[in-house]
Amino acid sequence: MPEFDKLFTLGHIGKLAIKNRVVMPAIGVNLARLNGEASNDIIRYYEERAKGGVGLIITEITRIDDETGVGTLKQLSVTSPAVLPQLQRLVDTVHKYDCKLFIQLHHPGRETSSRLLGGQQMVAPSAIADKQVQEVPRALTVAEIKDLIQKFINGATIAQAAGADGVELHAAHGYLLNEFLSPYANRRSDQYGGSLENRLRILHEIITGIKAACGADLPISVRISADEFVEGGLKIEDSIAIAQALEDYGADAINVSSGIYESQQTIIEPGNYPQGWKANLGTAIKKQVKIPVIAVDNIKTPAVAEQLLADGASDFVGIARANLADPNWTLKAKHGQANQITICIGCLLCIQAVMQGKHVVCAVNPRLGREREFSHLPKNGAGQTVAIIGGGPGGLAAAETLADRNFQVELFEQRPKLGGALTIASVPAHKEKIALFEQQLINQVQIRDNIHFHLGEKATVTGIQGLSPVGVFLATGARSIIPDLPGIHGDHVVTAEGYLAGQEPVKGSVVVIGSGMTGLEVAMKLATEGHQITIAEMQQKVGPGADSAAIAGIMAGLSHFEPTIMTDERLTAVTAAGVTLVNGTTGETTTVAADTVVLALGVHPDEAAMAPFVQAFADLKLIGDANLGRSIADAMKDGFTKAAAFNTYQPV
Repeated sequence: MPEFDKLFTLGHIGKLAIKNRVVMPAIGVNLARLNGEASNDIIRYYEERAKGGVGLIITEITRIDDETGVGTLKQLSVTSPAVLPQLQRLVDTVHKYDCKLFIQLHHPGRETSSRLLGGQQMVAPSAIADKQVQEVPRALTVAEIKDLIQKFINGATIAQAAGADGVELHAAHGYLLNEFLSPYANRRSDQYGGSLENRLRILHEIITGIKAACGADLPISVRISADEFVEGGLKIEDSIAIAQALEDYGADAINVSSGIYESQQTIIEPGNYPQGWKANLGTAIKKQVKIPVIAVDNIKTPAVAEQLLADGASDFVGIARANLADPNWTLKAKHGQANQITICIGCLLCIQAVMQGKHVVCAVNPRLGREREFSHLPKNGAGQTVAIIGGGPGGLAAAETLADRNFQVELFEQRPKLGGALTIASVPAHKEKIALFEQQLINQVQIRDNIHFHLGEKATVTGIQGLSPVGVFLATGARSIIPDLPGIHGDHVVTAEGYLAGQEPVKGSVVVIGSGMTGLEVAMKLATEGHQITIAEMQQKVGPGADSAAIAGIMAGLSHFEPTIMTDERLTAVTAAGVTLVNGTTGETTTVAADTVVLALGVHPDEAAMAPFVQAFADLKLIGDANLGRSIADAMKDGFTKAAAFNTYQPV
């Protein structure tokens, strides 16, 4: 019996049998063709997750209307029978692995943009702008509502014709069907607004219409936001009544999520949100309906998924971003390899890319969105030796890839343990997922017999040359950026990296220079330790370049400590008493008293450590921070892609 026996119990939605309780819920990937057909890339993307053991895949948002229903640039479509050949290929491919597939039927309502609609105004139940999108939609007429209802029904018939096992109606996250349900967005006074019965009417008519057109046995799941987390929006009490009504209408499953765009951090949570934080939502609904409940609970590990099933939080667990990070999540859980799962760290890089119109990417899985390109790495290493200098994320990604290609890897790390920048990144509060990822990345390289570790050993040119390697990869990491300013080398000046590594002590009141994620996380940790905090940022807003949801999450935590936050302030000098700042707009000078100054200005390549190797090896491969001081995502991508391309590799 598997370690996680509840996770691997047969389940049912309607009459459809599903081999386990793992559902990969809809998540946008921007991999379809511009005309909405399934591309070879999106087929391979879904194939990897089906092959990885998932019981049920629910596709990304699939549009039912080409005029006002475009949600992302390259999303799937069921607006015309013309999409059928490729959609059938997608369904058939997933079915090869005994995995079921639902097509999620979607209309964005007011949560899109006129740019995506070719200049057309967005539509919604009422002419009320979403505060995040900030465009006023046009209120739909009753005739237009009837037309969209028919388009949902038509979309279901196309999905069924393609061989899909069921459909899901996306009535969550502030999209059109959610907008009709919610008094926050629906201010209509006709038959589609006002009472809960009226606000449910559009879903009632869609479900009834699909059952009539496709037969009673085609399963219909409805995804809802059980709590919108906005004042005046849907709460769990409302959603229990909604779920009960949907069951009465003929829905076969309720997929419980939360949030709308205005509370986006509750839809796709940043890394500081714990696993299972909203399990109460699924639990409450499951107690009041007889049909199965699917719930997304920010699940990263099989142990948490198993516990939620045991606790009765849901009948199926939604494993979304965790399946992006590791397409073999399910099989590894089934076969006792949970400690080798590549963990989603909640960095939100995936959603950032999609919102920018790019295909989905992942900080910890460089293959994501490029499955077809990197599906067959040649195993042509033939035992030849390669040397990797540095055991951080970039070096480990390169080591794993080269080992899988049958090279003999000699990995040097001057510290006594692997991890590099990951070790430091896991120190701030709520960074447990980074620590998990670090350990599991280490586990994955340590199980490979053709990687030899030189821990606590500083690599030298002579030593590397003695190995006669066919390739050398330099992943020596980076050094903290320390600007050339008066007083910058004072005893009370420390770097964020030095503080997090436990090498540079902090005392008394603190001014943190820089408000990127590292600066904010350092400020948060210092605040919890009892320090009085001032944050100085030279840009005009906090967290420049960082994801807005991640910033919102950490700022919410920081606000409890009431730090002083100064923007548009550039550091010009450090004094014995604190720092001198100059305002970028007014030019005025301000002094801030502080016992300790923490520099959180980022990192750059450690050129001194690199220089001997750069001079000695003509075809040296620079990875991650040794290439350019960047992020975990960049280091992982750099390590993987350079190791994949090494020795005349050509993508197939």
